Amino acid sequence: MNYRPRINEDLIKSFSKLFKIIFLVGARQVGKSSLLAHLFPDNKIFVFDPVQDLFNVRKNPDLFLNDFKSPIILDEIQFVPELLPSLKRYVDLSDVKGQYFLTGSQQLSILKSVSESLAGRVVIMPIFPMTPHEMYATFDKEKNWFLQYLKNPDTFFNNRLTKITMNPTRIEAVWRGGMPGIIDLPNDALAAYFSSYVQTYVERDVRLLENIEDLSNFGRFIALVAALTSQEINYSQLGRELGISPKTAERWLRLLMHTYQWTELQPFHMNAIKRLTLKPKGIFTDTGLACYLQRISSPEALAASPMHGAIFESYCFNMIKGFCAALPMMPNFYHWRTLAGAEVDIIVEIDGVFYPIEVKAATTVSKNDIRGITAFKETYPQLRIATGVVMYAGGECYRIKEDVVAVPWNLV
Repeated sequence: MNYRPRINEDLIKSFSKLFKIIFLVGARQVGKSSLLAHLFPDNKIFVFDPVQDLFNVRKNPDLFLNDFKSPIILDEIQFVPELLPSLKRYVDLSDVKGQYFLTGSQQLSILKSVSESLAGRVVIMPIFPMTPHEMYATFDKEKNWFLQYLKNPDTFFNNRLTKITMNPTRIEAVWRGGMPGIIDLPNDALAAYFSSYVQTYVERDVRLLENIEDLSNFGRFIALVAALTSQEINYSQLGRELGISPKTAERWLRLLMHTYQWTELQPFHMNAIKRLTLKPKGIFTDTGLACYLQRISSPEALAASPMHGAIFESYCFNMIKGFCAALPMMPNFYHWRTLAGAEVDIIVEIDGVFYPIEVKAATTVSKNDIRGITAFKETYPQLRIATGVVMYAGGECYRIKEDVVAVPWNLV
């Protein structure tokens, strides 16, 4: 696979000059080690394994660090937690920045240890599946529409008619998802790729993190969760579907979050709580994997699926989150919904400003599609709420009303 530039590159390079340890975290196969290998080609890479103790790192971590001098890349660091105290001692011997580059795909097992052992020495950076800008075009932080929206929400869309030029159609891009490993694969090879991905994920990560006796039941749980992407989550409902308790369903969902397969948008509320729904909304990390788990076998099948709108919303949220990886600080993400049915799909909060975003799998949008944004602004007049955005499947930027703008999903 030919390397594609990633959104995080400039930030990683700048942080490597400020911190002794750079730690990239994210789901399996999102390109963490490839990114580091590209940015730091002279650094030797060590890939750790849950079974084999290569180089006797678990038995003698100090000897390993003594034999292989920094800067080096340590891939899947969660498999050798014994290395962390030694890393602390070694980086404290020198003020040189960029000594060690770590990657990890299991938040639960490693982040606490990293925070405790390497406080003040490490910067932790999330890596997400690729945006369409990374996969099919070139990401430009200074021109990216969403980052400009966060800076200038009232004028960002002026004269913005440039869209990504790419081979796949919108529905095909959403169906394929954002895993780097699928870029050069034909459509009929994706099922084999995702089948291997799920098998590896369940057999390696899940077995190590959770004592689940029936892994096939957990596999069914993942497929059920994929069907609920972009929906509010009811743990009791999840449990009933598989014959497990709500607590088990919640624990398993947390496991998906800790392995970066699932994101929860917390409900936004300040007042009028009795009139709001307070359930979190879940987003599957990669829409290609979600389509595979739902046995949606082609772009055409996705276009006809009742899940089309939910999966498109998930794709757009994951794109937004990917854009934000270029920022020094990730924003907060929420959703908002009243019991009467008014809702805002995504709310981004940064620097005390709230950016309401709706997603519509349609080629046109009207004032009827922005009732949720209007209700949100009316409910919280005391907040600093920016111009709202509707991301949609059409091709033009235009004002729907004075404070809401329609934006094509593939705007550069």
